[in-house]
Amino acid sequence: MPKAARAYWKGFLRLSLVTIGVEIYNAVESKADISFRQIHKPSGKRVNYEKVVAGVGKIESGDIVKGYEVDKDTYVTLDPEEIDAIKLESKKTIDLVQFVDAKDIDYRYFERPYFVAPTDELSGEGYVVIREALRKTGKVGLAQITISGREWLVAIAPLGDGLVMEMLRYAEELREPADFFDEVPGTKPDKEMVDLAVQLIGKKSSAFKPDKFEDHYQTALKALIQDKLKGRKIVAHEQDRPKGGNIVDLMEALKRSVGKEGGGGTPKAASAKSKSSRGTKKRA
Repeated sequence: MPKAARAYWKGFLRLSLVTIGVEIYNAVESKADISFRQIHKPSGKRVNYEKVVAGVGKIESGDIVKGYEVDKDTYVTLDPEEIDAIKLESKKTIDLVQFVDAKDIDYRYFERPYFVAPTDELSGEGYVVIREALRKTGKVGLAQITISGREWLVAIAPLGDGLVMEMLRYAEELREPADFFDEVPGTKPDKEMVDLAVQLIGKKSSAFKPDKFEDHYQTALKALIQDKLKGRKIVAHEQDRPKGGNIVDLMEALKRSVGKEGGGGTPKAASAKSKSSRGTKKRA
């Protein structure tokens, strides 16, 4: 366990009558991303904000309460004591109540991962039993956990030698995808084009290695700040961006892409019918 690691939550993981002590740790490293402050350029000082109300002026923080807008400029206000009164009791048990195939959970539900570790050696035996049972069945366990008065839906799954807990969104939090895909063509795609796309995907497929990807924006931003500190003048260069105009026939683009990736045989020529129905297209 890293020395600096601090448990985010401590309690119990329960599978029916089996209960083991666990500790939850944040699985995401908060990187030193660059954040900006608003600065008054002439003086170089930071811009501060005062809490003001229209027609009233500056107000005290103690006079501020939470409010829910029920109509334009009409709010239901809630005092801190009222909010505290309805907060869920901080349950200390993650009760695995249902198991589902991991692949059956829509990607949109996943929100944030946490490591789940046994609290002590006594809890270790039950911990590894649950881990191996989940791995052998290919299932993840669903449960709800209460943190700071809020109840979260979570999924527990095996990860290496341990368990990971993924906080999930509730169904009511997700937008309806059909509202955004109504302009997707309903026609069946050309089989040869799909086969070429499958071939291209196969050529570009490999094991997932996230460390091979870099946040180029953050890297460039840090370099920019270092240059500014050294007094260098920054000149903006025109970026090479995609432009409108003629685009290659889709079938031709797929063939060229497959050929560019190398390997495999030469794709079959398009049928006369397919060729006659396609022409060079222009962007709208």
